Amino acid sequence: MMTAISLAVIDDHPLFREGVTRSLAEIGGFSIVGEGNTKDDAVRIAEDARPDVLLMDISMPGGGLAAIPLILERVPDQKIVMLTVSEASDDVTTALRSGAKGYVLKGVGSRTLAEILRTVASGETYVAPTLSARLISAQGDGTPAKADLIGELTDRESEVLQLVAMGLSNKQIGLKLDLHEKTVKHHMTQIFTKLGVANRTEAAMAFRDALDRNG
Repeated sequence: MMTAISLAVIDDHPLFREGVTRSLAEIGGFSIVGEGNTKDDAVRIAEDARPDVLLMDISMPGGGLAAIPLILERVPDQKIVMLTVSEASDDVTTALRSGAKGYVLKGVGSRTLAEILRTVASGETYVAPTLSARLISAQGDGTPAKADLIGELTDRESEVLQLVAMGLSNKQIGLKLDLHEKTVKHHMTQIFTKLGVANRTEAAMAFRDALDRNG
């Protein structure tokens, strides 16, 4: 039997928070270890409960985005997923650069949310596909240097990155390239290091930018 993923939910709308926790409990595989509704709650719960994943809204007293660096200062390995109505590119970029591992829109279904939380708990990053595509298409400044670094990737790393840019998860990439998921994660680490990026979205941006410049 798989160990349940411990989860804390921070949202200042009690009814929404109850809906999320109840839905995940019904799906199974999750253990709710904390609930709160403010930035201070998020910091305290992360420090006290040490959940596998902290699910947090942006719009709440104190601000969800402001909570991210404070949480990671105290719990550096805390996995944070933003669950929000905000589709603003600035919010997505700020969340990811601050260290969030996921950015999900509140219209998502409960089973999809459960799968996303499992993905993040396993060490991957997730951004809602519509937002990821928008970030990539809007990216114009600041990536030329990263695009130049694409040439330093091995052929296999380039293959992996191309599939990342298509929105595939590590598991899907492994199946496509006949590689163990652990091997794909190793390639992802190398790609992040060589490109100087923090997550899959930034790596995909660099890849798309390189294609635009060369094509």
